Amino acid sequence: MTHAVVFDLDGTLIDSAPDVAAALNRLLAEEGRRRLSLPEVQQLVGEGAGALIERAWTATGAPADRQAVAALIERYLVFYRAHPADHTIIYDGVPEELARLAGLGVKMGICTNKPHAMTLIVLDALGLSGRFDAVLGGDYPRRKPDGQHIRETLRLMGADGLPALYVGDSRTDVLAARDAGLPVICVTYGYARMPVEQLGADRLIDRFGDLGCALAEMLP
Repeated sequence: MTHAVVFDLDGTLIDSAPDVAAALNRLLAEEGRRRLSLPEVQQLVGEGAGALIERAWTATGAPADRQAVAALIERYLVFYRAHPADHTIIYDGVPEELARLAGLGVKMGICTNKPHAMTLIVLDALGLSGRFDAVLGGDYPRRKPDGQHIRETLRLMGADGLPALYVGDSRTDVLAARDAGLPVICVTYGYARMPVEQLGADRLIDRFGDLGCALAEMLP
C-alpha cells in the first residue's frame, strides 16, 4: 500500500536560520533595536512570521504594538524575499532520502507555518520544488498546532485515507500531528525550544537518513 509522509520545513528539511536572521536583523536595525545572534533566532522560529516578529521585539526591548505587527511582517518579508537562500542549507541526507522515498511511491508533502509564498521561493531556490505532492504554508487559517493544517496538506497530496505520519522538529509539530491523529517523528538537530526527549514524539532520529528505517517500523 502507498504511504504518505508530511514534513515540516525549517529545522527539519532545511536550516534557514541564517537567512531568517539576516532579514530579521535588518528590520531590527531599521527600528533601532539590537541584533539577534543566530542561536537566539533559532529559538524564535517555528510558528510563522507573526510569532517571529513578536518574539524578536520582546527579546530586544518593548513588545511590538499589535497594530504594527502586520506592517513589520511585510517589511521583514521584503528583506527575506531579496535573499531567500544565500546561506540556507539542506540538511545532510535529505535529498537522497526524499529521492529514495519517491522511488518507493511514497506520497510526500510539506506543512509549514512559514508564509506560503516565501516557502515556495525558498524551495525553488534550493532546487526542492519538484519533490513534493503538495505544499501548504502558514497562511492557512488553521495552521499548526491545529491538526487541520496537516489534514488539509494530506488532502492536497491526494493522500486521504493512506497510512501517514508527520516529521518535524518542535513541540508545535508534535501537537499538530497528535491533533491530526498521526504518529510523529522528530529530528534531534532542529530548532526545538526544549530538550528533544520532552517533545513527546513517537520516535526521534539523529540523521535524516534514518527516516526510512523508522517509517518501515511505524507504518503498516
